Amino acid sequence: QVQLVESGGGLVQPGGSLTLSCVASGNSFSFDAMGWYRQAPGKQRELVALINVIGGPNYGDSAKGRFAISYGYATNTVNLKMNMLKPEDTAVYYCNAKRMRAPGPLDYWGQGTQVTVSS
Repeated sequence: QVQLVESGGGLVQPGGSLTLSCVASGNSFSFDAMGWYRQAPGKQRELVALINVIGGPNYGDSAKGRFAISYGYATNTVNLKMNMLKPEDTAVYYCNAKRMRAPGPLDYWGQGTQVTVSS
């Protein structure tokens, strides 16, 4: 059974930085992409950043220029370095892993980690 375990959320002041980490386990196949989505209260879940193993990273508009995603293939780990955080970045951040090839398409989600940006 695939599990995604997130860590690194918390409270940070505006302009500060935070790094989220996600470790995947239980998969008998490699993922084609891993990344992060977020959901703020009353809003839809949105893409923050996704890294394709072959194609490279994709960032949501809110993350461009401020966030950096990295992927450790050997360790099944995806990290999100968030800089210049703003109050509007406050949300629950979810780790995501995708397998597009057979036996997929498959989509896995972590439990979520809260990020709060406030003074």
